[in-house]
Amino acid sequence: MGKKLTSRKEDYSKWYNELVVKADLAENSSVRGCMVIKPYGYAIWEKMKNQLDKMFKETGHKNAYFPLFVPKSLFEAEEKNAEGFAKECAVVTHYRLKNDSSNKGKLVVDENSKLEEELIVRPTSEAVIWNTYKNWIQSYRDLPILINQWANVVRWEMRTRLFLRTAEFLWQEGHTAHENKNEAIDEALLINDIYAEFAEKFMAMPVLKGLKSESERFAGAEDTYCIEALMQDGKALQAGTSHFLGQNFAKAFDVKFATKKGDLDYVWATSWGVSTRLMGALIMTHSDDNGLVLPPKLAPIEVVIIPIYKSSDELSEIDKYVSPIIEKLKSSGISFLYDSRDTHKPGFKFNEHEIKGVPIRLVVGPNDIKNSSIEIFRRDKMQKEVIEFENLSNKISFLLKDIQENLYNKAKVFRDSNINEVDSYDEFKKIIDQKGGFVSAHWDGTPETEEKIKKETKATIRCIPTDEFSVKGKCIYSNNPSSGRVIFAKAY
Repeated sequence: MGKKLTSRKEDYSKWYNELVVKADLAENSSVRGCMVIKPYGYAIWEKMKNQLDKMFKETGHKNAYFPLFVPKSLFEAEEKNAEGFAKECAVVTHYRLKNDSSNKGKLVVDENSKLEEELIVRPTSEAVIWNTYKNWIQSYRDLPILINQWANVVRWEMRTRLFLRTAEFLWQEGHTAHENKNEAIDEALLINDIYAEFAEKFMAMPVLKGLKSESERFAGAEDTYCIEALMQDGKALQAGTSHFLGQNFAKAFDVKFATKKGDLDYVWATSWGVSTRLMGALIMTHSDDNGLVLPPKLAPIEVVIIPIYKSSDELSEIDKYVSPIIEKLKSSGISFLYDSRDTHKPGFKFNEHEIKGVPIRLVVGPNDIKNSSIEIFRRDKMQKEVIEFENLSNKISFLLKDIQENLYNKAKVFRDSNINEVDSYDEFKKIIDQKGGFVSAHWDGTPETEEKIKKETKATIRCIPTDEFSVKGKCIYSNNPSSGRVIFAKAY
């Protein structure tokens, strides 16, 4: 395994692409714009998925599954949603192939198999789900409905990057129905808080919480809540969104319910989701020029044990020596790998597990057995030390916790040091061009100003933080009154 990665300083984009492949996370597929998530990459995604699934279920949500295909008439029922996704839609028009009579062994579309109505491969599932909810909801007794699904979606991207932007990706999408407006807003805020908690406690990735501007919000939503993270290259990444949909989809699909007073009213709704984009966020928040760096809570392998031996007898002795370690790791629920492969040299193994971001590496050789010691290496700081064997169990427990905390603290220091408050447009442009990061600035609240800033600097409003928005001032661009500061950045 060739260790050398392009350095982040030299070419951040190239570093990222190389790392995804060399860490065995994913690769480009033969299908344009789509990726193959390899077992190691998928194992990380599974840990993310399992933790989020647990958090959803703890708050009363249940999993279901809805069709991949959405009839065009359903898709276009909610006009803003249809318009927002129209350019990204893959469309099924026929349902059968046949042998090509003029080219043996080849197939052509059977012209007699044209569908009466085109089917949209779901870019998101609001349309098909709300058409279903219409049959589920008759009265207030049927509410709330708290449904999540784990699924794949297709958005026809022309420029793709592994995990960050692909034509097909994996995600979860929640779709809830409520009796009143406040309950729906509370739901959207709850989910945004769950996303933030997951990002910070499990991904060790600090985030800003807030609202999207009107031009950046989900098509068909009244409000979009979000979490925004800052990557090492100074660009922002939207890590999760939670949408208050109002009654828009209920009206589009005529979903009414009998209230407690006996009236009929439209249902209030939310939708929310995170995707395999979180994998990209995880990579770009923590990793270094040596490879992937993983927080222990999401690492498929938390501890790797590598024996150093010259003969089968030495390996046998090491096997006995590490046996108590392995049993302790098993009983503690710590994921581990005993890498005793005789097909690869220790140096190769060191490099492999280093580039894959395994948090802790243990190395054992004949001298360690003689000295009742063991070499322990922590990936986040690239530090190793030799400790007494009897202290190992406590040391591993301490290090796993310390690595998790260190990664978060390091990322937070970086994020906080790259939030710059500005009061002039010249200062704004200078920081966006030369430094990057989050820029806190006054905005007059108009989409016209937002669009002009975007066109001139490529920076967009990432979120409107609720705790800062109340501080009045003057817009950096128009000099008109501003209700508060918003967060700008260039973004993925």
